[in-house]
Amino acid sequence: MTELEERSHPFRDSHQDVAVAEITPDTAQTRAPAYRLAFTDTEFLLREELRPVRLQLELLKPQMIMDARGIRSTVVMFGGARIPAPERREGARTPELAALSHYYDEARRFARLMTERSLESYGAENVICTGGGPGVMEAGNLGAHEAGGASIGLSIVLPHEQTPNAYVTPDLCFNFHYFAIRKMHFLMRAKAVTIFPGGFGTMDEMFEALTLIQTGRMKRVPFILFGPEFWHKVINWQALAEAGTISPEDLELISFVESADEAVEIIDNWEVPCP
Repeated sequence: MTELEERSHPFRDSHQDVAVAEITPDTAQTRAPAYRLAFTDTEFLLREELRPVRLQLELLKPQMIMDARGIRSTVVMFGGARIPAPERREGARTPELAALSHYYDEARRFARLMTERSLESYGAENVICTGGGPGVMEAGNLGAHEAGGASIGLSIVLPHEQTPNAYVTPDLCFNFHYFAIRKMHFLMRAKAVTIFPGGFGTMDEMFEALTLIQTGRMKRVPFILFGPEFWHKVINWQALAEAGTISPEDLELISFVESADEAVEIIDNWEVPCP
C-alpha cells in the first residue's frame, strides 16, 4: 500500500500540487509572488507576521522526527564548547582551560556508559542529547558513537560560521533559529541533566533548567554538575541561600560529582523525592 493509499482523507496531497505548480506555464501571472503556494513561498514564511508559524514549525519538526525514532527519554549534556580534548590541551586559550580538559574524557565516558543503557531499550531511553557543537558537546556525541548508539545534536544558527560535530547521529542533527524552542527540546524528554564546566551559554541553560525545577514547572530529575571545584569557585551557592534569595532546600536540587561513574550511580539509583 502506498503512502497516498494509507491517508485517512480523500483530499489531494500537497506534494502533488507542488509538483504540478513547478510545471505551470510561465506567464506574468504565474511568476508573481502572490501566485506561489503559501507553504512553498520562502519570502512569505520569513515575514515578521509569520513568526508564530515559524515557532510552531521549529517545535514540530524535531518532535515528529524523534517520535518517529521512538525516542522516549534523553540524558542532557551541557558544557563548554571551548574545553579541549586532553590531546589538544596545549592549544587551549588559558592554562585554566587546559586544566579542564579531563572533563572532556569524563563527558565522553559518561555518554558511553549511558548509551550502553540506551541500547538495552533499543535506543528509546537515555539517548544522549547535546548542543551539537565542539568541546563537551563533541565529547558527549563521541561517547555515544563509540558505544554504537544514536545521539542527538541541537545546533543553533550563530553569527559566526559553524558546523555540527562529526559524531552527532545525522538524522538526529537539528538546527534552530529560536533559542527558546531549542531549550524546550533539551528538556522535553530529559531524564537527567548534566552540566560540565562552561561559560555564558552553559550557565544560561543550567539556570533556566534549574529554575523550571525549582518552581515546579518541570518535574525533578537528577541535576548533576561535574567539577565541584569549578562550580563552587564561579558561583557562591551557599551565599544565595544565606542571603535568602533562594531557600536552603533549593541547594538539594543539585548534585556535584567529579567522575562519570558517580553521575551514573546517581541516575541509576534515582528516586523522585517526596514533595
